[in-house]
Amino acid sequence: MKFWVERLGFQKTIEVPDGNKLAFATVEKDGVELMYQSYASAEKDVSFAAQAVKKGPTFLYVEVANLDEIIGAIKGIDVVMPVRTTFYGSREVGIKDPAGHFITFAQLGVAPAH
Repeated sequence: MKFWVERLGFQKTIEVPDGNKLAFATVEKDGVELMYQSYASAEKDVSFAAQAVKKGPTFLYVEVANLDEIIGAIKGIDVVMPVRTTFYGSREVGIKDPAGHFITFAQLGVAPAH
């Protein structure tokens, strides 16, 4: 949660405890809402999918209004895809967040790469 709140300026909107830990929490900013749920909570909630959930990281694509703000906020975070401009007019950067998930941040509407 610290990554999303402290670095990217999201606001925690929901926090559901499970004993002395979090079961899940939701963050929101500019119409983007994300929910993180613990493996233990997912197992209790949807036990049939719990093993599938644990197999690997999440791959998330987030459209943002200003990629330069994101680039400034991710200093020191593991960049796995350097800033690029795609042929379809999206300027993007990909990171591996502190929880091990892969996130591509994209600003749409820039000049396409040739």
